[in-house]
Amino acid sequence: MKTTARNITEQLAGQGVQLTLGGEPSYVPIEPVGAEWNITAVGPTKLQYAWDFADALIADSIQGGVVFFSPGKSFPGEMNPRWALHILWNRDGSPIYRAGSKCDPVTQKTVENFKHALIAKLRLKAAWIPCKDPASASARVFALPLDHVEDRWITDSWPLGRKKSMDLAYAEGPAGLRLPLNSLPPDALKRALILETRGNRLYIFFPPLMQAGFLKLLNCVEACLASSKISDFRFEGYIPGDDRNLWSKLSFTPDPGVLEVNLPPCASAAEYTEWMERLEKSAHAVGLRSYKQLSPQLQSGTGGGNHLLFGAPDLESNPFFRFPGWITSMLRYWQHHPSLSYLFTGEYVGPSSQAPRPDESGRELYDLEMAYRFLENLEPGCDQRYLISETLRHLHTDSSGNTHRSEVSFDKFWNTAFSGGCRGLIEFRAIETLPCAKWMGAVALLWQALAAFLFENPFRRPLTNHDSRIHDLFFLPSAIWVDFRRVLRDLRNGGFKLDESIFEAIWNWRFPQMLAFEKAGSRLSIRRALEGWPLLCETPLEGGNTSRFVDTSMERIELLANQAFSKKYKLYAQGRELKLENFPGGKMGIGLRYRRSALYPSLHPGITPHIPLFVVISNAQETFAFRMGADQRAFSACDINETPPRASRPCKKLQQGLITCDLRIP
Repeated sequence: MKTTARNITEQLAGQGVQLTLGGEPSYVPIEPVGAEWNITAVGPTKLQYAWDFADALIADSIQGGVVFFSPGKSFPGEMNPRWALHILWNRDGSPIYRAGSKCDPVTQKTVENFKHALIAKLRLKAAWIPCKDPASASARVFALPLDHVEDRWITDSWPLGRKKSMDLAYAEGPAGLRLPLNSLPPDALKRALILETRGNRLYIFFPPLMQAGFLKLLNCVEACLASSKISDFRFEGYIPGDDRNLWSKLSFTPDPGVLEVNLPPCASAAEYTEWMERLEKSAHAVGLRSYKQLSPQLQSGTGGGNHLLFGAPDLESNPFFRFPGWITSMLRYWQHHPSLSYLFTGEYVGPSSQAPRPDESGRELYDLEMAYRFLENLEPGCDQRYLISETLRHLHTDSSGNTHRSEVSFDKFWNTAFSGGCRGLIEFRAIETLPCAKWMGAVALLWQALAAFLFENPFRRPLTNHDSRIHDLFFLPSAIWVDFRRVLRDLRNGGFKLDESIFEAIWNWRFPQMLAFEKAGSRLSIRRALEGWPLLCETPLEGGNTSRFVDTSMERIELLANQAFSKKYKLYAQGRELKLENFPGGKMGIGLRYRRSALYPSLHPGITPHIPLFVVISNAQETFAFRMGADQRAFSACDINETPPRASRPCKKLQQGLITCDLRIP
């Protein structure tokens, strides 16, 4: 794999192309209990898991790094901003921070020693300002007005009045984010270093500084912590931009139900895989993993995704700006091969998912084709970043127009509407966090191989109208695998040979076998298939907000048999005959939709669930019955007397041309 990854990088480099790969794997505890590990972003344990994860990485593979807690993004409907935990380390291998040995717990005396030592180290004539925290009477907080201007440190005297102390705002978060700066005179310095003791730990909050001042302050703090014999501390505050290209950064952020890791850009899929292996090892050490065990028979990804991002070492060398036809080549190829949309994504697929295809989100193929042809006719070699963005970002969205929720998202390409939108990134979002590092590395290698292949072999076929097949045929595991093998064949013909067995293992995990029947050469396999869960209408909540629910009541399975089975046996579900059809590879098969639950709210509330689900295999000589209950994800043998009576009507399809029957249809 490393050899293939290196060959891909070298081949692209030979064309003057440097491509970076970013990732956002997500992790959950072994026992994901509570709202923070199911539906909400923040909660009582997630931050501690992030600290433990960061400490484990520094101890194992990022020696010389330093961890900072910082304010994170604000999201609509959330009262407080989220947090982010960043690891910084120097690119040249030198330590950005030298961790000291463990000493005695933090005491009032050691904190006083640190305060005096830092004032002396910064060569300031200043006094620490005591602060009162209305949220915690036991917390001891001190502020030092501080800024770095023209290579020197400056401070200020804040007017305190008779109280001779400052009252922090009553809110969540570090003391450094709760200073009453609006009450200071207009010309007062409004940056400060904050010390805060919580329990026996010292928290040091850095003010906003440029990179040079930030590093100088970090060095001063490091020396004073060592001389004061303080080892139990945490850094908080603002991290400046890497103006001098000195360091790498890895970040932990809370996302609904998961802890997300934002990787530094990787130069190759091999480097990406190394990161996945490091994360897997450190996650295991602190009780985290990259999958959920939904039942004894069923695993799934974390639900938080592992989106891959294509970019470049810097904006000036970004190849996508100069080769718009390369971008459309990838978009066309992905549209022709639904397996790239469905094989590696999470449980939630279809138009209302987090990564709908352009042809799922209500976009007309006419407009997509027009946009791609326009970009393909732009002169290669010229910087076309603005035209690329404006042409694609209105089309690659979900049905509501959200540019982030799209299978291939351009909201971080050259979107001048927000500060993080101009980074030259193309984000592939239909990728889930998988249960092992090797698999995630294989997907990254596949993506990079496709990028290299499509650069050398531009794909210009007109967009294809999959029509009903996209949510019928291509929701079935066998169709996805047939299509994906065509992708591997294209790569192999282009000189990029990948290990098919790894992807077959992913396919088997993604679509677990629920029943394997074999009798005298007759074989039937039942696998879990995909199902698109519809978005329901807005539901008013107390307080005036609204919420959108997803109807997860429906599931789908695929029944696949060989010719010997179809000639010898008949197949029934809930007593209704299932008539098998011709499938690729000489197989016979059919899809079956059934209702597993009826939670409120859901579509079609008058239709009862088809659980337990019964499958019967029979002919004139013998009968075999199988049952799947509400708490099961696989079929087990049962007595034929348990099954529903044989019905006169077979399982039906909603319309001609489909290959999936629906038990809801009478």
